[in-house]
Amino acid sequence: MSVESEERIAENTIEGNSAGTVKIASDVVATIAGLAAAEVKGIAGMSGGVVGGIAEMLGRKNLTKGVKVEIQEQDAIIDIFTIVEYGVAIADVAKEVQKSVKSSVETMTGLNCPTVNIHIQGVTFPAGYPNSNKASEE
Repeated sequence: MSVESEERIAENTIEGNSAGTVKIASDVVATIAGLAAAEVKGIAGMSGGVVGGIAEMLGRKNLTKGVKVEIQEQDAIIDIFTIVEYGVAIADVAKEVQKSVKSSVETMTGLNCPTVNIHIQGVTFPAGYPNSNKASEE
């Protein structure tokens, strides 16, 4: 079997040899990406979406719900939906998330990660901040 035909066996097959193939589920990639993003300083949490204009913040158990993964042959295209802490430089935090997610996914899975899109869904304020509309926490 040629290398090209082995790559087409399944979207998430990363290695084919005489012993078999290795397949990585999209949820596994999403978990790795979510953990890598959550570890970046300035990220308050993952966002499950916008409901009534308020971003729903998810705990560590639901990291995959703030991550969308699309696997195309050997590439993982990742969208991260996050809530940032008030006062951080959003562009710097987003770049750090991209770097962390790309590194973690490529190192742990062997997939290429050419695109990591960061979607800032909201800002969370410190406790006691005047006139703050904190993102809901579960």
